[in-house]
Amino acid sequence: MSCGVKILKKRSELRSKKLKHLAGIGLILLLCPSFVFSQTVVIRGMLFGWLTANFSGKTEGQAGLRYLPEFSFETFLSDSSSLDAEFALSAQGSSLFGSGREMTSESEVDLYRLWLRYASSRFELRAGLQKINFGTATIFRPLMWFDRIDPRDPLQITKGVYGLLSRYYFLNNANIWAWILYGNTDAKGWEILGTRKESFEYGGRIQTPLFKGEIAFTYHHRQADLFNSPYFFIPEIDPIIPENRFALDGKWDIGIGLWFEGTLIHQDTDVLPFTHRHLLTVGLDYTFDVGNGLHILSEHFIQENANKAFGAGEGLDFSSLSINYPFGLLDNFSGMLYYDWKNKEYYRYISWQRTYDKWRFYVIGFWNPEQLLIFPERATHTLFAGKGFQIMVVFNH
Repeated sequence: MSCGVKILKKRSELRSKKLKHLAGIGLILLLCPSFVFSQTVVIRGMLFGWLTANFSGKTEGQAGLRYLPEFSFETFLSDSSSLDAEFALSAQGSSLFGSGREMTSESEVDLYRLWLRYASSRFELRAGLQKINFGTATIFRPLMWFDRIDPRDPLQITKGVYGLLSRYYFLNNANIWAWILYGNTDAKGWEILGTRKESFEYGGRIQTPLFKGEIAFTYHHRQADLFNSPYFFIPEIDPIIPENRFALDGKWDIGIGLWFEGTLIHQDTDVLPFTHRHLLTVGLDYTFDVGNGLHILSEHFIQENANKAFGAGEGLDFSSLSINYPFGLLDNFSGMLYYDWKNKEYYRYISWQRTYDKWRFYVIGFWNPEQLLIFPERATHTLFAGKGFQIMVVFNH
């Protein structure tokens, strides 16, 4: 058996053990008699199915079904403090089919969320598998460090991270974040390299009001691992790479909304072809008094790989335009246009949504390049390259 297969098998076994262990903890948190007293328990879920067709080259399609059941409780400890938790699973199955290929199917059941939180009027502490995101950008997010939310995804679904997050809110709306992550070995956000096994990641964020808006500084440290990378490396070389991230972002409302978000990533290594990564987004938006309100948003994004902290490098250069218009209470139209300045290519996306009390219906069309470059870290096969459409039906209970 090859070394790679052994590693994959071992990771699969560890993941299975972690899933069983955390599921057990989740059930204990939700069912333990010490929590049942004077608590509110909520059981809800989201079931959705989709059909995607792609007409670039050979016609391909995908049909899928996914269910996200969620169990949560909340207990008030006093007039100003509470304890709450969330336990959610993700169960999904999909099939790929098309001309010139055999139908292939896959299914998966995994943890989606599992956290416990203590909250008071100005402080909260949350531990477990959770979503952690922040920043001011909407489409191109340099601060997409711990999630992989696609702005074109109407459901905004993303994997969480295991960790401990604390936040404190001051009376002037300033706030401080601090976190410690553990057990997140797979690449997340903009990461190309995964994280060293059994190592801690840590960081924090300070956000404060400034004029008619706010500004924030964010920091994060981890140890990247070349074993979790697409790069070839020599075994004699140490695969562990210390990584530090620094970010500054701000947003202001001066009649129109203005924001910026920038990240500098430094990897202390002589193995990779670059040591620094720069990501910068500037954006604006405005809602025009047309009909029910026409919202227009635009962002420009630059991503460079370089060998100096503020030196020039090679990378991506994208602009985007997003529009959103509600047709009454039930229907909504949205569209996005990206332009790749380096390769002179367009990414096009339109969506129509109809909403009822528990049901939502989407019809989505896309016309993109054959190779998607906007998120190169997501190397998995996607049917959204090229031209096609998707129909999605969502049921919430």
